[in-house]
Amino acid sequence: MSADHRFSEDERRGLYRAIFERRDVRSQFRPDPIPPDALARLLRAAHHAPSVGFMQPWDFVLVDDPALKRRVKALYDEANAEAAANYSEERAALYRRLKLEGIVDSPINLCITCDRQRGGPHVLGRNTLLDADLFSACLAVQNLWLAARAEGIGVGWVSILEPNELARVLNLPEGVFPLAYLCLGYVSEFLPRPELETQGWRSRLPLHELIHGNGWGGAIEDEALRAAVAQDDGQG
Repeated sequence: MSADHRFSEDERRGLYRAIFERRDVRSQFRPDPIPPDALARLLRAAHHAPSVGFMQPWDFVLVDDPALKRRVKALYDEANAEAAANYSEERAALYRRLKLEGIVDSPINLCITCDRQRGGPHVLGRNTLLDADLFSACLAVQNLWLAARAEGIGVGWVSILEPNELARVLNLPEGVFPLAYLCLGYVSEFLPRPELETQGWRSRLPLHELIHGNGWGGAIEDEALRAAVAQDDGQG
């Protein structure tokens, strides 16, 4: 099998390290500013994500105004109070102990938006999957997140925000959806495991339980693949 297009072993190791050590950061932010060249590299990485029909639906709204951050934090506080009502007893107590945002703590916030009208009335590849533009913008988030980990920069996704209210606060035009509100900054540490796993909220599912062969529930016949997946599960 040809390996002409593979990265070097060190390059591959760096890529997989970024994937496995990426964390959703909420409470370890330092006040140090992100240098403009480093921030530009993150944005460039996000902008090079794949997108359906090459529509590139993303825009990047940078937020460093303390007053604007506080307005977004107020939106979070309201939405978080509503979310907490979904849990009871021990689960509710654990939820309230979790720190789920770093809006004010992080030196810069970033909202990655999705312009649902970009590309015109019909976008190649979007005919039967109308939300493919949202999926494309999520790939921009992932690109930025992995690049940030390689740069030693933490990222936290604040999903507990009401989208219409956030769009109003950020003055987004009609048809532009605030897909991801992110907190960015250098951090004191990257936790060895995801924080929600460390806090006992959920554990990582075993990979072998999530793989199906030739249809849902089908067995994987390749013994070597089964063994490799089992080894991966053993590594955590």
